[in-house]
Amino acid sequence: MSASAIEPVSFTLYSKDFDRFAQELGASFQRYGFAVISDHDMAQARLDAALADAKAFFALPVDIKKQYAGASGGSRGYIPFGIETAKGATHYDLKEFWHVGRDLPPGHPFRANMADNVWPAEITGFHHNVGWMYGALDSLGTRVLKAIATYLNLGRDFFDPTVKDGNSVLRLLHYPPIAKDATGVRAGAHGDINTITLLMGAEEGGLELQDRNGDWLPINPPPGCVVCNIGDMLERLTNHVLPSTIHRVVNPPPERRGVARYSTPFFLHFASDYLIQTLPSCVTAENPDRYPEPITADAFLQQRLREIKLA
Repeated sequence: MSASAIEPVSFTLYSKDFDRFAQELGASFQRYGFAVISDHDMAQARLDAALADAKAFFALPVDIKKQYAGASGGSRGYIPFGIETAKGATHYDLKEFWHVGRDLPPGHPFRANMADNVWPAEITGFHHNVGWMYGALDSLGTRVLKAIATYLNLGRDFFDPTVKDGNSVLRLLHYPPIAKDATGVRAGAHGDINTITLLMGAEEGGLELQDRNGDWLPINPPPGCVVCNIGDMLERLTNHVLPSTIHRVVNPPPERRGVARYSTPFFLHFASDYLIQTLPSCVTAENPDRYPEPITADAFLQQRLREIKLA
């Protein structure tokens, strides 16, 4: 496995030296659009339990899995192999996945945009374990945003109201073994739609980001780390001060083609009604406002989902 292009930032700094954490994390985001966080405080045994349940679900017969497909146009439940296609790509990605969203109480105004979750009855602990993982990654993401806000010289809590009840999604991903005659790649080159993404798992390599000069750099962090990247919504809000970097998952070398790959990205989103309007502090003479017309987070999301055949 190739060495990772990005040095990890220890999450222990969050409580010991928050300003240093914010500066190291922010500098990595501004340079690469990506950062790697080590020493997170999520219970590894519980993360392992959630991943084990995900693997158990993907091992079920296809006809059982497909009973959970089609929930809210793919925003919840199972999305079969052969559906998602990177923007501009001619072949679908070689993956299947499961979506978990935020649970909202009856009468919540965002229920029109955010459907109820579905849960597989065949995997006993799935709801409990995967639901816990959603909450743990949501909590970590809000703390990462506090560091980003500090790096941008905003109030430390600037992002708290922007993501409250946000349309965040946990994706449980399964990339099956690659057939010798397979067409396509595990995940075509793309940028993420959302605010920030936190990625767990991925013991198998393959994740690469496209550097400014066009080179592809491997992201293979040490075990137990979280890979975090800027999404298109935050890139737009910051007028590209923090870039949403194109990335992909390449197919494995011949000796690893028979090995499946699993990962669990958490796509943290703004609230559906949040107006993405360029931050004045991110506009300068050298970096004029690229987006004079604001857009709500939900309108932006729906536009992008249509482009990748998930809406």
